[in-house]
Amino acid sequence: MTRPTLEAVAARAGVSRATVSRVVNGAANVKPDLRTAVMRAVEELGYIPNSAARSLVTRRTDSIALVVSEPPSRVFSDDPFFSAVIRAVSQQLEAADRQVILMLVSSAAGHARVERYVAGGHVDGVILLSMHGADPLPASLGRSRVPIVSHGRPASSLPVPYCDCDNHGGARAAVEHLIAQGRRRIATIAGPRDMTAAQDRLDGYRAAMGAADRPSIVAMGDFTRESGTTAMQQLLADDPEIDAVFAASDLMAIGALGALRAAGRRVPDDVAVAGFDDIGLASFSEPPLTTVRQPVADVAACIVQMLLGDEPPTAPVILPTELVIRESA
Repeated sequence: MTRPTLEAVAARAGVSRATVSRVVNGAANVKPDLRTAVMRAVEELGYIPNSAARSLVTRRTDSIALVVSEPPSRVFSDDPFFSAVIRAVSQQLEAADRQVILMLVSSAAGHARVERYVAGGHVDGVILLSMHGADPLPASLGRSRVPIVSHGRPASSLPVPYCDCDNHGGARAAVEHLIAQGRRRIATIAGPRDMTAAQDRLDGYRAAMGAADRPSIVAMGDFTRESGTTAMQQLLADDPEIDAVFAASDLMAIGALGALRAAGRRVPDDVAVAGFDDIGLASFSEPPLTTVRQPVADVAACIVQMLLGDEPPTAPVILPTELVIRESA
């Protein structure tokens, strides 16, 4: 069976080929009666637009690259936060009739591959996620003139539009909750130094501790469960009087719970524990974890609107977090 052509639709509708092309490509400058006639002919003939040919005319691919600066093991196995973000962004793009192309970057070769792909015109825009330190992608992709937005505050000084949650305010609220419970020796397990979310959460912890005239007690982690276990063990060895800990991610908080259990410390009786993210595991930990909930779906909607909206974004958007109190603190 021969596939219906643009010319066949034009003949059925009694209009020119150019009019049919404008209608199927969503042009606004078509009279309503002509648009109705074309769409009726499209339906009657079962015409399916050729997306490759259409992209040559519209210069659109209807594809958005979601570039995650993490190795596959971290994205798909270790941290459920990434799957939540990828799912939320994909849903928002699907609602906007766009497809998402997931690209993981954890090496110089990966950076080069992404740069070539974007420069080759394969996507209409780029969403950056989980950038570390002086990531070269914002600058290199900026030269391609493809719209770029960042999920989270970028470390780069380049003017990349972004949407983020209130990492500083969320961390401060969690620590103030611990202080209000009468905890005196409150430590934190901070995230990687080269990530802005970790920096902002550490600053929020220090702001709360400073306002209460308490000393900061900091151990370093990398947002993984294993690093939370190791950091908690080190904190107990260095300062046995610790009676609370704020971990900058739920996975690190869950690792800390395991270390406290192994050391014979009761939670929250001896040591209160709070985390950040409110991943699914937080409500099923032992005990259930007090944490800071990120508005994952709202941030995803925000960055997609920034990327696809009619007006270019002029300022970053910071969305509020929510303290979720459970049995651990």
